[in-house]
Amino acid sequence: MSHHPVDVYVGSRIKHQRTVSGISQEKLGSELGLTFQQVQKYEKGANRVGASRLFQISKILNVSPAFFFEGMPEDPVNGYSPGMAEESAGFEHDNLSKRETLELVRAYYKIDDTDVRKRIFDLIKSIGGQEDEGAE
Repeated sequence: MSHHPVDVYVGSRIKHQRTVSGISQEKLGSELGLTFQQVQKYEKGANRVGASRLFQISKILNVSPAFFFEGMPEDPVNGYSPGMAEESAGFEHDNLSKRETLELVRAYYKIDDTDVRKRIFDLIKSIGGQEDEGAE
């Protein structure tokens, strides 16, 4: 049995935001009164997330409930091929969802000194070979 594309997409958005927020499946489950296995099932789209539960998750992850649907194709059922629904959701194969990227972003925003943060940003762009076309 294939998971519904909307459930898979919403689950991928939950996983993405949970990871970006630095919250474990265990912690999210605990705050929801669930096991981490239930959170895993939501994130994989194996179990459908009800509206009230999605609202709770949005509050815990500090996003609007609409966040979980942003970027979803207009016709998610016909716009996805059954075996490719998770890949089509875009987050599993996107550089922005890699653990390394998310850890780097979290660490970057933990730097309180904005001048230091800006210098690190400029250094990384320089090393990466990107020119700042909008420089002052």
